[in-house]
Amino acid sequence: MQTRPQPKRLRRLNKRAKPVRVGLPGLNLEPYQIVLRPLVTEKGTHQSTRHNAFCFEVHLAATKSQIKNAIQTLFPVRVESVNTQIREGKKRRYKSRIGQLSSWKKAIVTLHPDDKIEFF
Repeated sequence: MQTRPQPKRLRRLNKRAKPVRVGLPGLNLEPYQIVLRPLVTEKGTHQSTRHNAFCFEVHLAATKSQIKNAIQTLFPVRVESVNTQIREGKKRRYKSRIGQLSSWKKAIVTLHPDDKIEFF
């Protein structure tokens, strides 16, 4: 049984779907430009002690392989896997107007069981 297509006004749009950014063409990033800062949070310290995974804020256009190479050059460790998230900017009020913080990329880097990164 064939159904008729839904009109455009009734279609659900996937707002979370974003076009994939595979890095900008001609953009060569150095390791210190890829890894912006470590994220020291409660959840991050729990992951680092239990699962040997560390969280970093990274450049939006950086790929997983670039992040892996940058971590291995900046710290003397062996990286097993890299998971990334693009965190959407929150809406904030500025006086009587509504603004939005910029989006950022979070990388969760899992290290070899023998390696560790000491921040403090």
